[in-house]
Amino acid sequence: LFKSFNWILVVLGVTTLSSVANRAQGASTPSSSSSSPAPLAFLRDLESKYSHQPTFLQAVQEMATSLQPLFDKDPSGFYQRAFLTMAEPERIISFRVPWVDDEGIQRINRGWRVEFSSVLGPYKGGLRFHPTVDEGILKFLGFEQIFKNALTGLPLGGGKGGSDFDPKNKSKAEIQRFCTSFMNELYRYLHPSTDVPAGDIGVGGQEIGYLIGQYKRLTNRHDGGVLTGKSVNIGGSYYRPEATGYGLVYIAQLAIEDENRPFEATTLKNKRCAISGSGNVAQYAAQKLLQLDAKVVTISDSSGCLYFKDGMTEDDWNVIVKAKQVDRMRLKQIEDDVTGVYMENASPWTIVNNSIKYDYAFPCATQNEVDHDAIEALVKNGLKGLFEGANLPTTQLGQQILSDNPDVIYIPGKASNAGGVGVSGFEMTQNAQKMAWSADVVDERLQDLMKGIYRQLVEHSGAEDSLERGANQAGFLKVVHAMKDLGWL
Repeated sequence: LFKSFNWILVVLGVTTLSSVANRAQGASTPSSSSSSPAPLAFLRDLESKYSHQPTFLQAVQEMATSLQPLFDKDPSGFYQRAFLTMAEPERIISFRVPWVDDEGIQRINRGWRVEFSSVLGPYKGGLRFHPTVDEGILKFLGFEQIFKNALTGLPLGGGKGGSDFDPKNKSKAEIQRFCTSFMNELYRYLHPSTDVPAGDIGVGGQEIGYLIGQYKRLTNRHDGGVLTGKSVNIGGSYYRPEATGYGLVYIAQLAIEDENRPFEATTLKNKRCAISGSGNVAQYAAQKLLQLDAKVVTISDSSGCLYFKDGMTEDDWNVIVKAKQVDRMRLKQIEDDVTGVYMENASPWTIVNNSIKYDYAFPCATQNEVDHDAIEALVKNGLKGLFEGANLPTTQLGQQILSDNPDVIYIPGKASNAGGVGVSGFEMTQNAQKMAWSADVVDERLQDLMKGIYRQLVEHSGAEDSLERGANQAGFLKVVHAMKDLGWL
């Protein structure tokens, strides 16, 4: 009855879940020059159930659209059935998190852990503390995490968790009290062989330390491998904070320098590179680009953007990192201390014009930050490649424009930002071995891991030479084959 009613609404032109999802995908007006790919028929039941989770549906639809050539070669429908199984989390844990602020007033937030897939290993994925967090956002992130982790070649399943708690403008004492309360509930579901969270937006080394500290109090165990992203002092790995940003640049470098691809092979030297965000991923992507003599021309936060006409200097980078990691300051507060120009309420993707152009784009902030208008402007102004440091930062319509311009290199986040979870996997291995690897060993293995991911992208890129399709198909097939071996399909 519900499905029949939904189709009646479609005929009548009434807003349905597809139009809701389209808004998340970047369809700003009905007259947009590009239209969203039509939802695949086999997804209709899923879409009906989760119409209130548009970002999750966006991730599912993008993945399914990318896998369509694989589905077309399978008249039995086996791959479609496998996809639908993957799109349902194995388990979702939801709980309240009471904590006391500095005024002695009890506050309440919600906490979640989406244990999406244990096919390849223990649930693995970060914890996000941000006011926008809800079950749908975590399902989107957990779904992407399944395939990202598969591409690493490590025995890691997919999961994601977090809370709608906002750490911004909170004291260290308030953050610690919240983390303590959060772990009071979450600890019972964690184990190195079951579920191993890490950090994400709003959860850095400080928060991971508070969480593991409370876990130790509750369990009387030193299960170092139960959380990753720890400081080296308490069993963390070298290069874990840097890993996502470094890995992003490593895979970009591989694609840019690949002489066997249809793109013109070149190097990053003197190329104008735009970065959004100013968290760990953005900071260390900028650092690695500077080491490779690229020109980093932007960095941003939710309030505005710093633009460096002649490229960021090492001194600029040091000021930014201190402001974000130590002083917890906004970029606006340091505009007089750097060589860049601060632009209020702007992002690297809204300031593109005839005089502001980029060779390569590295969106490292958040989901759906680069819409189709921005992609059109970037491509028009000579963009040569886009490499996602964040999860799903490009809207679906933006991705379609990239697909229509095959001369622009595009690597999606599930491949390009997998370096972080890769080094998390290395951290788990070191904890299990009760030993620590040197920084050089970790960096060497990170580079090897990104090379392995890039090889998979090329191998599965198909007749269209699409690295995006290569990423999606390689990750999907690995999980499918494992599910079949387990007797889960």
